Amino acid sequence: MQLTHLNTLGEANMVDVGDKRETRREAVASGRIVMQPETLKLLSDGALPKGDVLATARIAGIQAAKRTHELIPLCHALALSKVSIDFEVDHANSWVSVSAMCRLNGRTGVEMEALTAVSVTCLTLYDMCKAVDKEMRIEAIQLESKRGGVRGDYRRASSAPIVTGEGSAGEVSIGERCVSPCVRVKFLAELRERVGQSDVAINLDQLSSRDVAGLKAALAQRDTRFSVLSDQRTLCAINQVMANDTSRITDEDEVAFFPPVTGG
Repeated sequence: MQLTHLNTLGEANMVDVGDKRETRREAVASGRIVMQPETLKLLSDGALPKGDVLATARIAGIQAAKRTHELIPLCHALALSKVSIDFEVDHANSWVSVSAMCRLNGRTGVEMEALTAVSVTCLTLYDMCKAVDKEMRIEAIQLESKRGGVRGDYRRASSAPIVTGEGSAGEVSIGERCVSPCVRVKFLAELRERVGQSDVAINLDQLSSRDVAGLKAALAQRDTRFSVLSDQRTLCAINQVMANDTSRITDEDEVAFFPPVTGG
């Protein structure tokens, strides 16, 4: 394994992503801050001296994600299309869980933006509550999942470390490893049950033609269950834009098949 932020001389190096195609990228990170039960009650009741704790922490996390490149050396400045911060107040464990999601259409991932958002959100929670509780503890900041890019999708295992494919310890890859040039194919609603899986990866070189019709044919050749995709009622979208059999498919596209009425 090679560290991409080091050049051949072992010097720090900003990765050139200029030749990469823009694709949809998304990452989710999480963390939590543990506090005294009395502090958590004050937070829940809105009775802390600095005011609305969660609203302030949410704004801080969003701002931090947008300015990650100013905080972490060698990170690219990214035009994030979406940043969301969610909280779960857990009175049983006396902590506040934080989840951050970052998304964009771009040439590099947003894992660092999501992790930075969680970190600064937790720090802001500490700052807002420290007047009444200096024993608070920030912990378990970690990447939960990422989507997009040639290295495929990942989701953190919920218990013991799991390694699949080229994944790292503590992470599990979702579906097959997508080796460029390839597309990720998703099956939604009842199609998921009919084909027996939620997503697959397929190399574009296996397609007789690089369009939806060629993709359907390649999938049907792989497994007869995929012949259901040829039903005229089955709908298709490429990168969340409606498509038909003649629509072109390119490297790293996300293709979704779904019935006429679907709940996702």
